Amino acid sequence: MSTVKGHTVTNSHYINGSWVEGGSYFDVFSPIDGEHLAKMPAGSAANVGEAISSAQKAFPAWAKLGAKGRLPYLQRFALEIGKRKNAFCEVESADAGILLSRLRHGIVPRSMLNITWFAEAALNLHEKIIETEQAKHYIRYDPAGVCAIINPWNAPLMLTTWKLGPALASGNTCVIKPPEWAPLSSSLLLEAANAAGIPPGVLNMIHGPGSPTGALLSSDPRLARISFTGSVSTAKDIAKAAAENLVPCSLELGGKSPFVVLEDADIDQAAKTGALMYRNATQVCLAGTRFLVHENIYSKFIAKMESHVSSLRIGDPQLEETEVGPLIHPRQLESVKGYVDRAVAKGAKTLWGGKAHEAGDLYYSPTMLSNVEQGDEIVQEEVFGPVLVIQKFVSDCQAISMANGTKYGLGGVCFGEEQHAQQVANQIHTGFIWVNSFGIRDLAAPFGGCKNSGIGREGGDWSFDFFCDVKDVVIPTKRFVPSFAQR
Repeated sequence: MSTVKGHTVTNSHYINGSWVEGGSYFDVFSPIDGEHLAKMPAGSAANVGEAISSAQKAFPAWAKLGAKGRLPYLQRFALEIGKRKNAFCEVESADAGILLSRLRHGIVPRSMLNITWFAEAALNLHEKIIETEQAKHYIRYDPAGVCAIINPWNAPLMLTTWKLGPALASGNTCVIKPPEWAPLSSSLLLEAANAAGIPPGVLNMIHGPGSPTGALLSSDPRLARISFTGSVSTAKDIAKAAAENLVPCSLELGGKSPFVVLEDADIDQAAKTGALMYRNATQVCLAGTRFLVHENIYSKFIAKMESHVSSLRIGDPQLEETEVGPLIHPRQLESVKGYVDRAVAKGAKTLWGGKAHEAGDLYYSPTMLSNVEQGDEIVQEEVFGPVLVIQKFVSDCQAISMANGTKYGLGGVCFGEEQHAQQVANQIHTGFIWVNSFGIRDLAAPFGGCKNSGIGREGGDWSFDFFCDVKDVVIPTKRFVPSFAQR
């Protein structure tokens, strides 16, 4: 056991309803001040094998319950998350550097909803019937089997429940691999599942690094599905391993999303929203990090946004008033600095920021770079830190071309007169795009990216399409006559 911010965190794997000790351990430090938080176990081949075997054994009974039978378990699970709200907020903030205010007001309530919404939605899965002259087609959503859930460090609780909700609600059993750099809230989540009476084996958890633990999990042929959120490079490794066993993957990956400001935009509203891109130190895949601004309002927009950015409160994310916290790890800080240094050396101009911040060792100042070219590394690659770039455009066609001019296609933002902005947004090749807004999400809506930003969609029926084997049960409307002459 470890004590983090006054809360007990179990530093063990969770297999078949029991906490299992590890053979070797790795250290977990807070990005806020470098405090040592816990030692967590590194999952071995034996641990991974036991977890998958446990999930396999539990699958038939959990699937047989049906959506109605699973509903009370998942409702209790959500309630147990709510009972631990303070622990989730304070532990995940310390562990991942996420704003305590955002955890308290947004992430924990949303995590509870991720469980209950899908549990209730699953009740209607088998209601779809297609009627034709020849037959009635009863569409079934049968659970696929054992699912691996592999998530990143920037939103551990929210993303884990986002995947667990539809996976468990549709009757699958799961093995979670928490992020190495922020694993602690996952242990709290399994404590909540245990307290809710989720049957042994239905939900398992193996801690450890991507290699070897994640690799062992994703390469196991007994898996029915792999759901991953994280980097493109890791996704390629997972996809290769899964391909060997023809295991379907859902991959939600990185982004380099455009933030388009048209000539007829509300400049102050756009600039104020632009400052939001620094939330969580821009360690957010869906943030708009490439600002494309019409040349006629370019200078005015920069002045407005700089004014909003200059008032951002940077510091300890556990303080309610803080708006920008630390980067997750020293390696991430070095990566961010490297991107900025290389861009400046190539000719980029620093409009603000461009250096470490005095708030702490892992803090980097909100930064904006101009005088960049479309093909520059800083324009093309995901920095995953508080570094934005800004470019001018002279026409809608140019803005659209620039917006589509990277290998990514996750999200986007477009500000302008509503009809005009929607016309432009329709032509930007992304999985989603916000018009005159940012961050509005609904569990019923699809979420995912195009190009190198991922494969598949999560949310609503799209989640069930992935986590289920969809089956057509065909019942003829009149007596069937066997014939070689007919289809």
